Amino acid sequence: MKTSARNALRGVVSRVTPGAVNSEVVLRLADGVDIVAILTRRSIDDLELAPGRPAIALIKSSFVILAKGDNLRTSARNQIAGTVASREDGAVNSEIAVDIGGGKTLTATVTIESALALEIAVGDPVVALIKAPHVILAVE
Repeated sequence: MKTSARNALRGVVSRVTPGAVNSEVVLRLADGVDIVAILTRRSIDDLELAPGRPAIALIKSSFVILAKGDNLRTSARNQIAGTVASREDGAVNSEIAVDIGGGKTLTATVTIESALALEIAVGDPVVALIKAPHVILAVE
C-alpha cells in the first residue's frame, strides 16, 4: 500500500464503541500509546474492525498539531506525548518527527513561524494533538 499520508502507524484494534451513525475505534500502537478514530458504522463493518484486528492509522502530517507544556486542555481526542526526534526547516514549513515510543514516529508539518515561536528543538518533549475524525483506518 502506498499513500500520500506521511503517517502510517500500524497497530491492533483494542476497542470499538458503536454509535448510531459513527463509532469510535481505539487502535493500540504500542504499550501505552493508543489513537482514537471516529468512523461510520458502515466503514467499521466493511473493514471488519474488531478487537484484535490489525489496522493502520493514516494521518496527514498537516493534521498533527504540536504543543509544549503540561495540563493541556483541548478538544483534540488524541494527545500523544513524545520527544522531538528531528526538525527540518523549509522556507514556509517545518517537518518535525516525534518519537512516540514503541519504535513509532509521528510526523507533523507546522509553519516555520510556529516552530520558531514554540522553540521546538530535537530532544524537546512535545504533545501531538490529532482530532479523532482526522484519523483514517486501513486494513490489509
